[in-house]
Amino acid sequence: MNLIVDIETVGSAFESLSETQQEYLLRYAEHEIDPAKKELIVEDSKRYLSLYPLTAKVVAIGMMNTETEKIMVLYESEIDEDIIIEEKEIKYKPMSEIKMLKYFWQYASKSDRIITFNGRNFDIPFLMIRSAMLELKPSKNFMKYRYDSKEHIDLLDQLTFYGATRKFNLDFYCQAFGIKSPKVKGITGMDVRELYKAGHVKEIAVYCSEDVRATYELYKIWNTYLNFS
Repeated sequence: MNLIVDIETVGSAFESLSETQQEYLLRYAEHEIDPAKKELIVEDSKRYLSLYPLTAKVVAIGMMNTETEKIMVLYESEIDEDIIIEEKEIKYKPMSEIKMLKYFWQYASKSDRIITFNGRNFDIPFLMIRSAMLELKPSKNFMKYRYDSKEHIDLLDQLTFYGATRKFNLDFYCQAFGIKSPKVKGITGMDVRELYKAGHVKEIAVYCSEDVRATYELYKIWNTYLNFS
């Protein structure tokens, strides 16, 4: 079984970080003389907190079994019940972050390989570090060898030939290859924070499912025309 994986994350409130952590993140802003540029650096530092597992949490994990083409999205919720919401052949399962991570690692341990888009630089290390922070040991190491795609196919690595050519985002590749982009609704990964603050976690889960679907369609193209293994 191959497993498509995508995650959505939300950064902590900047004020919740320790004083030394805040100082570290704003170290470049302190050296900026121009007030406008300084404010921009500060805002970017706060906005990018969602990119780091040390300053953010997982709010959604999307998975697709490529054999069945079924998608399940785990998403953060205070509901502590074993329920599944099914919409448009996609299953949504609300739970706490630590339960999401436990569920993911249990399911991922059964897969032959995982398939991601930029997963080596973001999704997988984020899941591994965040799990460790919550005292949970990952069931498999999908970060072993960058040039060995037996257990982890990162499509961004494959489509850039491991960095030999320019990188583009998922939306750009989707449009270039004629795939319906998850960004057509006007939502991007950077909008997740505002959706979360507004309490629209389910919308984040739906967006995550669309990223999973787009990643799968891109994988099929790569596997058909560019996979020589």
